[in-house]
Amino acid sequence: MSCWDVVADYGLRSLGIGERLLPRDDFTICKQVVLIGSGMIWNVYFGVVALISGFFLATAVAVGKASKITPLRKLSEWFIFVFRGSPLFIQFFFAYFLFLSLKSVSPVFSPFTSAWLGALVVLFLNTAAYSGEIFYGALLSIPRGDVEAADAYGFSGWPRFRKIVWPTMLRLAWPAYTNEAIFLFHATTLVFFSGFPAWQQRGDALYYASYFADKTFNPFIAYPILAGYFIVLTLTIIGIFGAINRRLNRHLPQARKTRIRYRPNLMR
Repeated sequence: MSCWDVVADYGLRSLGIGERLLPRDDFTICKQVVLIGSGMIWNVYFGVVALISGFFLATAVAVGKASKITPLRKLSEWFIFVFRGSPLFIQFFFAYFLFLSLKSVSPVFSPFTSAWLGALVVLFLNTAAYSGEIFYGALLSIPRGDVEAADAYGFSGWPRFRKIVWPTMLRLAWPAYTNEAIFLFHATTLVFFSGFPAWQQRGDALYYASYFADKTFNPFIAYPILAGYFIVLTLTIIGIFGAINRRLNRHLPQARKTRIRYRPNLMR
């Protein structure tokens, strides 16, 4: 079997397309690269959907925490505190058993016990909490002169937030938000260790890497391949977010533009 045949058989296996059975022997480098790459489709899915949906919730949470309305402010503060104060793996654990309990009450919650939706909900809430704190700090850092100038030009309420406050908040928060996005994509590997099952062996990249490591008794091939995929993914995120950052700061002099630097969170 050539490498092209392997790509045709296993390239989209994580989506249920192609060969159904996993390789039982002849674990070539090509098979490991292709199958682990197939699993990366799910990691990208978790990261992209959680990041996009979490961005809007994070904005609402940041505005809520800065609000003068006490119930709204307290709700936002506790949301951030709970999801930033507990480990992500524990959140997966409790969410899975919560969805199992709700499934027994109503079949509507049945999809939430699968990884494609249940784990996604946890990642969505987790990144919204972290990003909300980042955006809240950016809100507090907006120069007072910008808001006063907006008031002088007659901006107030939603128009002022949309045209002045929100763009400035994004410009100030974007470098830190880029690091959060990178961490989120790395955190998608925890789905493998959570209780959410991979339906019909349609697992993520770590699922396949672990399979090959167990079968070959050699983790020094499968796991470096997995790491290589995530390095490429990280460089892609830095490139995309860097382009957005340049767009947000297009009105600033070149010397004042903030460059994005990858600063990994060693402890979280």
